[in-house]
Amino acid sequence: MSGNKSNDMRTPLAKVRGLGSSHEGTQHFWRQRLTALANIPLTLFFVGFLIALNGAGYAEVRAALANPFVALVMILFLISGLYHMRLGMQVIIEDYVISEGLKLLTIALSTFFTIAVGVASIFALLKLAFGG
Repeated sequence: MSGNKSNDMRTPLAKVRGLGSSHEGTQHFWRQRLTALANIPLTLFFVGFLIALNGAGYAEVRAALANPFVALVMILFLISGLYHMRLGMQVIIEDYVISEGLKLLTIALSTFFTIAVGVASIFALLKLAFGG
């Protein structure tokens, strides 16, 4: 029955890949939920870190970031938050951008923006943590 053109509502790309709509969407859904779950303790740590260092000088903040545990949790916070943001932006773009060409362009730009922010943020964090 899948060969019958009148009953097959998949796009040509989906036919080539052999995937229905649920194969990619489910994975995307679970990734977004898992990053949201991971962001809860990471964000609480980040907010606690900001509160603890409220009013601290540059040297104190740099010393706190030099702690390997703090630096690692901050990097995890950045990666998880940025990946979650990228997944959310992809859903918004796919839902509200009508033109396929513009949709692909904005998803690519969103991905590049996320990578650029992540690399710059992690570089800055490591530079503070290790001195420089």
